[in-house]
Amino acid sequence: MARLADYFVLVAFGPHPRGSGEGQGQILQRFPEKDWEDNPFPQGIELFCQPSGWQLCPERNPPTFFVAVLTDINSERHYCACLTFWEPVEPTQEGACARDAAARDEEADEGGLGALSPPAPGPPDQLFAPKTLVLVSRLDHVEVFRNSLGLIYTIHVEGLNVGLENVVGNLLTCLIPLAGGSQRTISLGAGDRQVIQTPLTDSLPISRCSVALLFRQLGITNVLSLFCAALTEHKVLFLSRSYQRLSDACRGLLALLFPLRYSFTYVPILPAQLLEVLSTPTPFIIGVNAAFQAEAQELLDVIVADLDGGTVTVPECVHIPPLPEPLQSQTHSILSMVLDPELELADLAFPPPTMSISSLKMQDKELRAVFLRLFAQLLQGYRWCLHMVRIHPEPVIRFHKAAFLGQRGLVEDDFLMKVLEGMAFAGFVSERGVPYRPTDLFDELVAHEVARMRADENHPQRVLRHVKELAEQLYKNENPYPAVAMHKVQRPGEASHLRRAPRPFPRLDEGVVQWIVDQAAAKMQGAPPAVKAEKRTTVPSGPPMTAIVERSGGLHGNSARRLEVVRNCISYVFEGKMLEAKKLLPAVLRALKGRAARRCLAQELHLHVQQNRAVLDHQQFDFVVRMMNCCLQDCTSLDEHGIAAALLPLVTAFCRKLSPGVTQFAYSCVQEHVVWSTPQFWEAMFYGDVQTHIRALYLEPAEDRDPFSVCGGSLGWGMGGPGSRSPVPLRQVGEAPPQGDERSALDVASEQRRLWPTLSREKQQELVQKEESTVFSQAIHYANRMSYLLLPLDSSKSRLLRERAGLGELESASNSLVTNSMAGSVAESYDTESGFEDAEACDVAGAVVRFINRFVDKVCTESGVTSDHLKGLHVMVPDIVQMHIETLEAVHRESKRLPPIQKPKLLRPRLLPGEECVLDGLRVYLLPDGREEGAGGPGGGPALLPAEGAVFLTTYRVIFTGMPTDPLVGEQVVVRSFPVAALTKEKRISVQTPVDQLLQDGLQLRSCTFQLLKMAFDEEVGSDSAELFRKQLHKLRYPPDIRGTFALTLGSAHTPGRPPRATKDKGPSFRTLSRNLVKNAKKTIGRQYVTRKKYNPPSWEHRGQPSPEDQEDEISVSEELEPSTLTPSSALKPSDRMTMSSLVERACCRDYQRLGLGTLSSSLSRAKSEPFRISPVNRMYAICRSYPGLLIVPQSIQDNALQRVSRCYRQNRFPVVCWRSGRSKAVLLRSGGLHGKGVVGLFKAQNAPSPGQSQADSSSLEQEKYLQAVVSSMPRYADASGRNTLSGFSSAHMGSHGKWGSVRASGRSGGLSTDVGSRLAGVGPPQANGAPPDPGFLRPQRAALYIIGDKAQLKGVRPDPLQQWELVPIEVFEARQVKASFKKLLKACVPGCPATEPGPASFLRSLEDSEWLIQIHKLLQVSVLVVELLDSGSSVLVSLEDGWDITTQVVSLVQLLSDPFYRTLEGFRLLVEKEWLSFGHRFSHRGAHTLAGQSSGFTPVFLQFLDCVHQIHLQFPMEFEFSPFYLKFLGYHHVSRRFRTFLLDSDYERIELGLLYEEKGERRAPQACRSVWEYVERLSKRTPVFYNYMYAPEDAEVLRPYSNVSNLKVWDFYTEETLAEGPPYDWELAQGPPEPPEEERPDGGAPQSRRRVVWPCYDSRPRAQPDAISRLLEEMQRLETELGRPPERWKDAWDRVKAAQRLEGRPDGRGTPSSLLVSSVPHHRRSLGVYLQEGPVGSTLSLSLDSDQSSGSTASSSRQAARRSTSTLYSQFQTAESENRSYEGTLYKKGAFMKPWKARWFVLDKTKHQLRYYDHRVDTECKGVIDLAEVEAVAPGAPTMGAPKTVDEKAFFDVKTTRRVYNFCAQDVPSAQQWVDQIQSCLSDA
Repeated sequence: MARLADYFVLVAFGPHPRGSGEGQGQILQRFPEKDWEDNPFPQGIELFCQPSGWQLCPERNPPTFFVAVLTDINSERHYCACLTFWEPVEPTQEGACARDAAARDEEADEGGLGALSPPAPGPPDQLFAPKTLVLVSRLDHVEVFRNSLGLIYTIHVEGLNVGLENVVGNLLTCLIPLAGGSQRTISLGAGDRQVIQTPLTDSLPISRCSVALLFRQLGITNVLSLFCAALTEHKVLFLSRSYQRLSDACRGLLALLFPLRYSFTYVPILPAQLLEVLSTPTPFIIGVNAAFQAEAQELLDVIVADLDGGTVTVPECVHIPPLPEPLQSQTHSILSMVLDPELELADLAFPPPTMSISSLKMQDKELRAVFLRLFAQLLQGYRWCLHMVRIHPEPVIRFHKAAFLGQRGLVEDDFLMKVLEGMAFAGFVSERGVPYRPTDLFDELVAHEVARMRADENHPQRVLRHVKELAEQLYKNENPYPAVAMHKVQRPGEASHLRRAPRPFPRLDEGVVQWIVDQAAAKMQGAPPAVKAEKRTTVPSGPPMTAIVERSGGLHGNSARRLEVVRNCISYVFEGKMLEAKKLLPAVLRALKGRAARRCLAQELHLHVQQNRAVLDHQQFDFVVRMMNCCLQDCTSLDEHGIAAALLPLVTAFCRKLSPGVTQFAYSCVQEHVVWSTPQFWEAMFYGDVQTHIRALYLEPAEDRDPFSVCGGSLGWGMGGPGSRSPVPLRQVGEAPPQGDERSALDVASEQRRLWPTLSREKQQELVQKEESTVFSQAIHYANRMSYLLLPLDSSKSRLLRERAGLGELESASNSLVTNSMAGSVAESYDTESGFEDAEACDVAGAVVRFINRFVDKVCTESGVTSDHLKGLHVMVPDIVQMHIETLEAVHRESKRLPPIQKPKLLRPRLLPGEECVLDGLRVYLLPDGREEGAGGPGGGPALLPAEGAVFLTTYRVIFTGMPTDPLVGEQVVVRSFPVAALTKEKRISVQTPVDQLLQDGLQLRSCTFQLLKMAFDEEVGSDSAELFRKQLHKLRYPPDIRGTFALTLGSAHTPGRPPRATKDKGPSFRTLSRNLVKNAKKTIGRQYVTRKKYNPPSWEHRGQPSPEDQEDEISVSEELEPSTLTPSSALKPSDRMTMSSLVERACCRDYQRLGLGTLSSSLSRAKSEPFRISPVNRMYAICRSYPGLLIVPQSIQDNALQRVSRCYRQNRFPVVCWRSGRSKAVLLRSGGLHGKGVVGLFKAQNAPSPGQSQADSSSLEQEKYLQAVVSSMPRYADASGRNTLSGFSSAHMGSHGKWGSVRASGRSGGLSTDVGSRLAGVGPPQANGAPPDPGFLRPQRAALYIIGDKAQLKGVRPDPLQQWELVPIEVFEARQVKASFKKLLKACVPGCPATEPGPASFLRSLEDSEWLIQIHKLLQVSVLVVELLDSGSSVLVSLEDGWDITTQVVSLVQLLSDPFYRTLEGFRLLVEKEWLSFGHRFSHRGAHTLAGQSSGFTPVFLQFLDCVHQIHLQFPMEFEFSPFYLKFLGYHHVSRRFRTFLLDSDYERIELGLLYEEKGERRAPQACRSVWEYVERLSKRTPVFYNYMYAPEDAEVLRPYSNVSNLKVWDFYTEETLAEGPPYDWELAQGPPEPPEEERPDGGAPQSRRRVVWPCYDSRPRAQPDAISRLLEEMQRLETELGRPPERWKDAWDRVKAAQRLEGRPDGRGTPSSLLVSSVPHHRRSLGVYLQEGPVGSTLSLSLDSDQSSGSTASSSRQAARRSTSTLYSQFQTAESENRSYEGTLYKKGAFMKPWKARWFVLDKTKHQLRYYDHRVDTECKGVIDLAEVEAVAPGAPTMGAPKTVDEKAFFDVKTTRRVYNFCAQDVPSAQQWVDQIQSCLSDA
């Protein structure tokens, strides 16, 4: 029972003591006058009666009523019900306040005299003063207070005949029950009756309608944000003009917070005088009159809710965390259903006629029910995270916040985190955590209704039903008796306040009131105290918690499989199967990212701990520590999943013996984690363990004495409320206990609390003592544990860790054996006072001692340990730490003796023969470089990069080998390399290493073979090593002399850069010869420009002696020799003849002879009918150094004229013929560009030459003659007038289509173009599809010779109509543009850093910026134009730049397009040798091969040509004998400097260095191929990698490719890479042994499946999935080997198949489908194969087999020639028939000692008297010879070890020679007999 009212107070207006404008309240009377003992009188009531201040008023206001709330020092709330009415001011009072009143009403009374005169009745300036009746109570019965005060006021106003003293006395003595739902009727003795209903439980708040009103005023979103703000401890301020509204709003907000209690400042009505309270730093909920809104706006961190305006203003600096989703949105939608039920029906076509709308009171309860459900969902399962620290004398309970958040999956959630850290929740835990207490609605809800709430989530109607049920209960709690008896209370009449009151409110008689109070008190003393019988029970725990949001298990979907892997790995470790464990470790470390796997690991490790200890060997220890570290590295400092908690007992259990008496525990290797230095973690662990032991204390001894829990090493997660028991430790807090589990700690505590009152005093003391000593012993245990994990192994280092959260000044040192990366970290002294760093062990010790002491202080005070015990602990802690440091010193000393942890072994790269390592491996990380595939890009696949390994520098390459750091990729080796010579850019970078995330120096190397090595050096690589690497790399990349390159140093003994010692030659070798030749040439060239005197050559007789001019010259070439003098004849000196013969051997000559461009006959009478001749004028390289020795010139031009012609051209490169069309006999010429003089000058100077003709003019005339001779040499033009030139045609003449238009250009627009030059320069209308321009202009009347020249060079030239040649000016790009474009192309294909926007767009954009494809387009366009001109019978001279870059590209492409021979392997080789090597493309200069060329940089002119060929190959796949791989191979090796072929800038330089003519004897030496062609040839014998199976050429086919950029493809040479083996172009390296398809597992498991994963950027796809034909050929070879037959050459097999195919097609005249297919192809641009090529190549077999049946082509004279040339290509594969073979066949031969039997092909040669043997039948190289002269006998033999099993014994025979005995075995007995007979007959013949 409690008093309804504690005090009744009468407060009236009084003047302000300092005479300020306002009055102040004065307490006139208070009853009772003495304070109650249990409840002192609250101070400051006067302020709260008139919150806006005490002021007089000019008129009578109606009485007001509101309830203010005061909170006392014990945070008890006092409700002050205030009824205020106004009375006229009494004269004395008015006098005192005259000035104020006058000032306020602006009526100035002089000197205040008016105050003395008696007031007239109701004068106009009558003032009224407020007077307030106040009722102070601790109960919140607003309506009762309103009625009671109203009754007192009514008695006074209406003058009822009732004693006010009695009424007040009765009011003060009225007692009512607090709760329990009783109903009590009271009367104050004035004929009144009131019924008071008490709520059923006093723990539920009473809200009446306040919540509903709050929602009406502010709306859902605003209330929700206020709710969150109050829960997360923000400041909330309500504004309203109504005081009652303010208190209602505050009451409503508090009701919503249930079951949490608001524990901060709570002032629903704040008086004006106390407004500065709003600046308090603590959170609050305050109401203020809206009149003071301006003051509120100045506050920066207060959330202001304006009740009258319905707004909530949140300042910018305040962030209110919202409820976690999906709760926020669910709550919002339920609230809208409750508040606005019509919303659901608003869209219905037929809404129900009536809606049952709840009453305001009911709606209020429904809204509260929504929030009650919300809290039940938020806090569901909270009891599972309570720690019962003490049970007696009072329960001490702690909440395990981290575990709760971890289980709910809300660790990141700001809202819940703040709520759990708040004061309200702390109160909630201490109040509701108690296990034995009365329960209420919330306890039931959170324990039993959670499942229902989850089930209802998606069914709004069911949710609504639940809300209504809860609302019913809440309503019932407030109104237990719905049929309330009517109140009967008198009220004053209407407008009674306006009637003049008879008198002021009387002074009451204190005595009477006091007497009534005393009477009641006496009566109470006699009565027995009313004890409220509380029904206490064990609070239900409810189901264990679940995550609020079930996160998708996408990442760890197959968790069962992962757990299996973890279990297997651990069992392997403990069974000692280290190899198996090692294989699984990467998978385990990956799996440990998942929570389940980490818990599984802890559980599995627990199983291997016996009796608190598990001694491991070093390897096991290493594995266990690695796995523990991996688990811990993902733990946050909170350890919300209990992983660190589970491992804590294990780190003190696993150990290894370092030496006798020294044991190292796992904890010394896992200190590197933030969780160990977090006090909250240790507290949670400590409380969890204490709970376990306290629980064990009260269980029956039988249940409890588990060995582990007795030792005090509680395992694991023993923090769980109900779940946590010691024997089976590993269960996470919050998980349900296993079935049949004993009672939980909370159950035990509940039982003990129930029994407590019944126990005797001694028993109670004993229990308290036992509990206290349990806590104390745990504190000692934890002091030890903490010192284990906080003291570093090497305490002398004092490596103090960075300050961590919550540590204050702890600098817990740490180290880790697993990574030795910390070794270098800096010691930082925490001792700021001593101004120097004092790195003594005591530093660490001191910090750890302080940390442990703080921990001990906190937990012991909270757990009620006595102060004596606490002092004892403080004394012990330093000793514990010191002891531990001493133990660690020994451990540290011994652990240093262990061998260091091995980094992965460096993988040595495979080297080529002759390739040597310059710098051994430097450890580096290879980082991703922007190509997405390697890093597991859009195509998926593993992240091969970053990889960890080493970079090697050899004489030939830069090689990285290593393994991916991503453990999932496992043991794949990553190789990336490029030739040193291909390096284009090197830059230093600073990057993070992928493993330790340290910032390291790195290097980025870019190569023109489209490789990029982006490397970070390992920390063990010093900066000097890195610098040495750079220097060596630079030295190798740019050798001072070309002799230093790999191709030239390879196989030679001398060091690079030093010329070899000259050996004395017996005869003049080629080398000396070529040296002399060059010497002379140099002199001659030097002399050319000096001597201009006429020189008469000596007669032939004198040629033998040195010439008079140069005594030391052996050969002298003069400027102008008569034609006869240079004709080769028998009179040439021997050395001359050798030079000539070698020149004749060169590619050019072979090709000239093939084209019929002249022969070098020895007879002087050359057929004059031939228009061209081969001139040896340049054989000494005197006229032009960059031209070959033999040149094709018109027959009519004499050699001495050539010298003069050459002066008109740049670099002396005068026009020479390089190709002639077999059909139209038109010729293709090439030259350098013109000098200023020359043709151009000739055209410009129209006037006749002046008589004094200069040298230049004579040259020009020579030049003109020369061109005329070229024109004349063409049969069709020899007598043509040549007047009609190309540009002379108007477009009218160009109507008809040429051959191209009719055959090929069906469907093209026949746009007519005006001028070739302008069109090529991009002026004329372009053709659709990039086709060359319409050749309609090719008419009989056109120029005989077109000169294609540079537009800039031909400016201002007026063509002369009489000339028979015409200039075609075109715009070409220069070499520097090619260089720039290539740089951009490199960046596009190998970006170097990840793209900002992923996807293909950025690549395509940068590709377009590079303009590479535009240059390819231009080249193809010009080439096709030239092809057209040649095809139509005009000759063309290509005369661009210096004649060695673009000219070479165009000329080569023209020949490739026009002549099918150049599309064969042999022909392409000839083309490159002739046009690129002999005609002096500057490979060394463009490739920047030496130091001199470093500044000029790399210009890939040849690569651009290869790209063009590749584009043509794509469009005509059946026209080329070589495969696309061949082009890539050349593209790679022309920059690699592996072969000598592409070194130097001209034949002249090659001769000078002695490279061009290797001596025959030298070439036989078994050494690496020096020429790329030789290498290709050798490789072609072994493998068809360079051969194109789709090769089925059409005869005399001229190709005209499309050249539009849209028709071009990016060459895959630029983009593909093979990380498994590096670039595939060094065949010896690339063809590593392929993995065996089935391998036996070492542990005897089943063989693996035959399937292989092929990764796009890792494996070489052609090797992993060869095309159908290659696969069949491989299969044939394998079968041959199995059958023991010598393998046949692939080419022979292929040719046989083709021949058989042709024969099949012959008999029926219709031809096979394949022949039909091919014959129809020409009409449809034979690009069909483009698609076939991409797919598997099975279908192309038949397609390309019969090239003879192509009916679409016409036979022509060149058809047979082309056939012939292709057939001769493989002549090298024919067996050498010239040898005498008397008898041949296969025999098995036993090798020398310890060697096996092998099948060989034996040839018996009677002529040479030899028995020779070969590898197989078609081999040309003999493997060995047995000289028959040495044979002593031939006898039958016997089988020996390893002989073929299937052969009859009689098939064996031996041949005995003077040196050794040869064992042979034939395939059967007859053939053996035959062999013996044949050998015998040979011997007898001899």
